[in-house]
Amino acid sequence: MSRRLEQQAAPAGTGVSHVFPIGSRLNERGWLEIGGCDVSEVAAEFGTPAYVYAVDDIRTRARAYVDGFRKRTDHFEVVYASKAFPCTAAYRLLAEEGIACDVASGGELYLALRGGFAPEKIYFHGNNKSQAEIAYAQEAGVGHVVIDSFHEIGLIEAPQKVMLRVTPGIKPTTHDYIATGQVDSKFGFGLDDVPRAIGAVGRRGLELVGLHAHLGSQIFDLGPYEKLAEVLTQMGDYPLLNLGGGLGIAYTNDEHPPPIDEYVETLVNGAPDGVTVLCEPGRSLVGNAGVTIYTVGTVKEIPDVRTYVAVDGGMSDNLRPMLYGARYEAEIANRFGGGTVCTIAGKHCESGDVLQRDVELNDPKPGDLLVMPATGAYGHAMANNYNGIPRPPVIFCEDGDARAVVRRESYEDLALRDVL
Repeated sequence: MSRRLEQQAAPAGTGVSHVFPIGSRLNERGWLEIGGCDVSEVAAEFGTPAYVYAVDDIRTRARAYVDGFRKRTDHFEVVYASKAFPCTAAYRLLAEEGIACDVASGGELYLALRGGFAPEKIYFHGNNKSQAEIAYAQEAGVGHVVIDSFHEIGLIEAPQKVMLRVTPGIKPTTHDYIATGQVDSKFGFGLDDVPRAIGAVGRRGLELVGLHAHLGSQIFDLGPYEKLAEVLTQMGDYPLLNLGGGLGIAYTNDEHPPPIDEYVETLVNGAPDGVTVLCEPGRSLVGNAGVTIYTVGTVKEIPDVRTYVAVDGGMSDNLRPMLYGARYEAEIANRFGGGTVCTIAGKHCESGDVLQRDVELNDPKPGDLLVMPATGAYGHAMANNYNGIPRPPVIFCEDGDARAVVRRESYEDLALRDVL
């Protein structure tokens, strides 16, 4: 399945990289198609900037996870880490695929329930859950609360199935801001505190059904997962073993993450027989499924310095380059290829509002449609209104049909919460 994913992501003769959604192609007019939809037509109907998703890509990757586990064990659960893309339509789509879901706030819980996830298939995360959020989760009937601190134990009322989040002391190779398994982490219980936490959970009358750990995100080296399973299984026998998520995706043409099937095999091989293995993919379910489309405005050439290509979005729709120095590819949607080394700048009043530096574009001009792939995770989730910019719409494309599942914000929306 995972090998087929990579093949489908770069159909022969189209010039479309594997960083684009599965099934993407350059059509007969030379325009990029996502989910069978010409992005120029999507832009004409819904405007720019816009998040554009191939629905079949998300479905295919979800099924790759399920199939990968199913051929190896009957004891598993795939859990969508919804912080990556907390959109009602995405929740509905993945609920239809039969997988479970994790949420990290009361707001994500609300959206997951609204999107159709059965409460018993929801895992409630968070390093600082409020009493109100925990009460909401318990009233809704969430299946599992993943406990992150001693303080939190006293906020949960019995009966309730719970898991303990463990900080395993394993630091993966990834950006420091998205590494969570190391000793110095705001998440979870240190190894030495786990026995005391187990005792406190028992005294509270809660049902401890398993342990959870999450190493971090955008991980390519699977070795730490083997160590993680070993660390957790040494801490007791429980029916559930949640090894978190974190499988990386390809943001640039030279990145080739491990296939989903290989990642699943690593998780299953590390778990004891008969234990239900949980994993929490987020980015690897939705990241490559989405692209962001922009309209080029000013093209400013500074001789012997650089060429700035300004687009009608930036740090309000994609914060990752500013937070982590994240790298992306970019193309003019009907003129793929290089030729002009450019810095893609946003429209916000910040010098740091740069989406990418030193990207080759094909003779960019004002009015061009620029597409940035692999923005399906954490773009919509982190979108903001800096400089009073309305947040973009989310467009789902499937079998040639494009529909808005999140509308574009209006100027009026910006003042809805103001109290005069």
